[in-house]
Amino acid sequence: MRPDQPSRTALRVAMRRAAHQLLDVPPVFDDPLSIDILGSEQATQLRRDPRAHEKGPRAPFLRAFLAARSRLAEDTLAEMIPQGVRQYVILGAGLDTFAYRARHDPSTLRIFEVDHPATQEWKRHMLVDAGIAIPRDLTFVPIDFAAETLAARLEQSGFDAGAGAMFSWLGVTPYLESGAVMATLADVAAMTRNGGGVVFDYAVPRAMLTFRQKLVFDLMAVRVRAAGEPWIGFFEPDDLVSKLRALGFAAVEDLDGEAINRRYFADRTDGLRVGSLGRLMAATNPH
Repeated sequence: MRPDQPSRTALRVAMRRAAHQLLDVPPVFDDPLSIDILGSEQATQLRRDPRAHEKGPRAPFLRAFLAARSRLAEDTLAEMIPQGVRQYVILGAGLDTFAYRARHDPSTLRIFEVDHPATQEWKRHMLVDAGIAIPRDLTFVPIDFAAETLAARLEQSGFDAGAGAMFSWLGVTPYLESGAVMATLADVAAMTRNGGGVVFDYAVPRAMLTFRQKLVFDLMAVRVRAAGEPWIGFFEPDDLVSKLRALGFAAVEDLDGEAINRRYFADRTDGLRVGSLGRLMAATNPH
C-alpha cells in the first residue's frame, strides 16, 4: 500500500464482512455494525444488492473465511477474559467493529486498534460519517512499522505489557516478509506471558499446494498484486507451530480448511464453507 493512502484491501474485506450479514443466514460471525461503517451510500447500495461485489465462484469461500477468522478471534478473546485478560489489541484493525458493538463493562476490557496512520485516519472519517461513536475504552495506535516497534508504540499508548492481552491479527501476515511476521509474533509472545495470546491467519507456500489450489492461488495473487498489496509472506504449518512454541506460547492450534468447516460450518443448509487455501492459528498462554 502507498504510505499516504488507506489500505484498499481493508475496504474489500469490510464489504465482504458486511455482505455476510445479508447473504448468509444465520451468519457465522454476527457483526451488526459492519454495514453501517461502510457509509450511508455504500450501505444503501449493499442492502439493495448484497451480491453486487460478490462475483465469481470463489466469492462465497472467501466470504466464509473472513467470517470464520473474525469469529475465532472473538471466541478466543471470550475464553481469555474469564482468565483475567483485560486488554484486546487489534493489529491491522481496518474497519473492524468490535470496539463499537461489544457489550462489556469498559472497566474490564481496554481495546487498542493498531494500524497504519492513513488507514486509521480513513476509518475515523468513516466512523463519523456513519454516526458511530468512539467508546471511551478504545485507544487508537497509529504505527509506522518501518520506523517504530509494536511494543514501544503500545507502551506509549498506555498498554500494560505485564498484565496480559489478547491480540487479533487478521488479513495482514501474507502482505509482510516472514521475518517481519516472526518479529511481531515474538513481541506478542513477550507481551502475553501473563495470559492471552494471538489469533492470526496465514498462507502456505505455493509449492505446498495441489494443482487446483495453485490455480486459485494464482488468480487471487494477481488481484492483490494489482491492488498494490502483493502476497509475500508464507509459512509451512509444522514449522510455524514449532516456532510459536519456541517463542513460549503454551497452546498452539492450527486450523486448516477442514478443521474450520467442522467448527463453524457444519450442518448448514446453505452449503457455506471455506476453501482449502486459508489457515488460522491460535497461539495462547492460558491461565
